[in-house]
Amino acid sequence: MNQHRPLLKRLVISSVFMFAFAFALVPLYDVFCQVTGLNGKPSMEKAPISDSINTTQQVDVNFLTHAKEGSPFKVNTKNQRLTVNIGEMNKVSFIASNLSNQDRVFQAIPSVSPGVAAQYLHKVQCFCFEQQALKANENIEMTLLFYIDEALPIEIEEMTLSYTLFDITDNI
Repeated sequence: MNQHRPLLKRLVISSVFMFAFAFALVPLYDVFCQVTGLNGKPSMEKAPISDSINTTQQVDVNFLTHAKEGSPFKVNTKNQRLTVNIGEMNKVSFIASNLSNQDRVFQAIPSVSPGVAAQYLHKVQCFCFEQQALKANENIEMTLLFYIDEALPIEIEEMTLSYTLFDITDNI
């Protein structure tokens, strides 16, 4: 038994190190994505209002919406695609519906593609900033007010803003 003690000690230390490393991967990944702009995670903070417009550069912005599978929600936008000027404030309306016979609460999570474009999309007003309560069979209109930053690389001519609705009623 004494001859296996150093091996056992190394195995225990290695196991503890691997567990700690795996536990740290999630926050490290979030920091990495925030620094590099990968993974299409836009800021969830209210942006200041844009004060300059560049009419010589335009970007096509597509809007996709869906509810997580099994969620009793439906969401649509009146505009599937907008061509916007850089720096110009844009308003898009979304209609969310609770398809169930119970009051429900959802949270919308945004994603931007290509991922590097996420840091240039600034939301001044967004339904994704707060949880949304819907009564049974209720429909509500929600607003997104946004602009594209002047620092957007010229080679990005199109981006997609996608919202996924998650039913968080049981978590509240």
